Amino acid sequence: MDFIHPRAAAAVADLGARLGTKLVTNATVREQHSHDESWHRGPLPDAVVLAESKEDVQTAVSICAEHRVPMIPFGAGSGLEGQVIVMQGGVSIDTSRMTKIIAVRPADLDCTVEAGVTRQQLNVYLRDQGLFFPIDPGAEATLAGMAATRASGTNAVRYGTMREATLALEVVLPDGRMIKTGTRSRKSAAGYDLTRLFIGAEGTLGIITELTLRLYGIPEHMAVAVCNFANVQEAVATVVETLQCGVPMSRIELADTAQIEDINLYSKTSLVESPTLFLEFAGSPAAVAEQVETVKALAEAHGGSDFAWAKTEEDRRALWQARHNAAYASVARRPGCKLLATDACVPISRLVECITETQKDLANSIIRAPIVGHVGDGNFHLNVILDPNDPTEVEEGKRISKNLANRAIAMEGTCTGEHGIGIGKMSYLKHELGDAIDVMKGIKAALDPHNLMNPGKVFV
Repeated sequence: MDFIHPRAAAAVADLGARLGTKLVTNATVREQHSHDESWHRGPLPDAVVLAESKEDVQTAVSICAEHRVPMIPFGAGSGLEGQVIVMQGGVSIDTSRMTKIIAVRPADLDCTVEAGVTRQQLNVYLRDQGLFFPIDPGAEATLAGMAATRASGTNAVRYGTMREATLALEVVLPDGRMIKTGTRSRKSAAGYDLTRLFIGAEGTLGIITELTLRLYGIPEHMAVAVCNFANVQEAVATVVETLQCGVPMSRIELADTAQIEDINLYSKTSLVESPTLFLEFAGSPAAVAEQVETVKALAEAHGGSDFAWAKTEEDRRALWQARHNAAYASVARRPGCKLLATDACVPISRLVECITETQKDLANSIIRAPIVGHVGDGNFHLNVILDPNDPTEVEEGKRISKNLANRAIAMEGTCTGEHGIGIGKMSYLKHELGDAIDVMKGIKAALDPHNLMNPGKVFV
């Protein structure tokens, strides 16, 4: 086979000798590791390592480092900004087979898992212990991938993001060294916070092999409803006032009319096709009843109507699954097209303004881009669906994404609340962070002087 990277042949020979059948070079597997769920595309990796243990990862990294061949961490491939795409040739190191739940400690409300465990696998394992892991980005992502992209999701308004949920990591550095970044204690003043350094680094500083995570007790009582509004502005105003009143919502999600239309078609639901809030309340029965009355009053003041309640646990799960499938639902409307997903986040006091200006931008666009999002923490998405083979649509998609990113940054927000930078948002990072990006580059150079770990991502 022809290798993209000039030193790949020697590295692949050594990897094969050390890892045997865990080193794969066939075109089908390489193609599977050449992309994520976004519209971004790149060449195939020179080879794929299907790691089954942290020792496999360490071996693969050490050999690649010796030959100075790039390494690209890979989990479930569910990213949305091209983080797993090969930019300069090299070896894709897949940790999805590392699926051991090493320990669950109910008394301490924490657990330790291997990199390839997914959030759903962990929650199935925890269910009979009355515990759950709350970070819920929707996709069946690996927990290491979620940490690498600082994922959040529908529960973030109450439980935070992977930043808050992660106590410690085990990481293989670009030179093959393996380190632990922290302990199981709930706080520490011991040295630099290395755990947070690797969370959100998008695989550019090392490969996560193990995570120690916070767990929570399953709430005593939950209630889920949808509520309809005449327009997005009134729905978002309800969210802002709910948060300002201190109501401890578990989830509070928005979908505009276009997104509800897509959800109904894809998930065979019969939701009212108007701007809609998805609401979840949790706590004791008395606390939930109080929360519901407060939010109902706020919603009614903004024209909210038709509170439709999930009557059973099955109904509750189906409703949230329909919400989680929103992006897939929009893609399904245009077979053969791809998703350009944006995810701006602003202070909640600017949320109505940001969404209103975004709607104005979309009003005359040739592209359909439903709005959906975790508005409880000021985060919303445009599911921009485009034909990657149509230059006009690609340019329009980029224009919409750029305008939203600049709009959010101007409102003291961020160009990405949860998807990360990858290759899709590198041009916005300097605008958002200014000279701080030079500090990031300095950290990268110190840990990865030969730029071997996921090169070409986050910043140039």
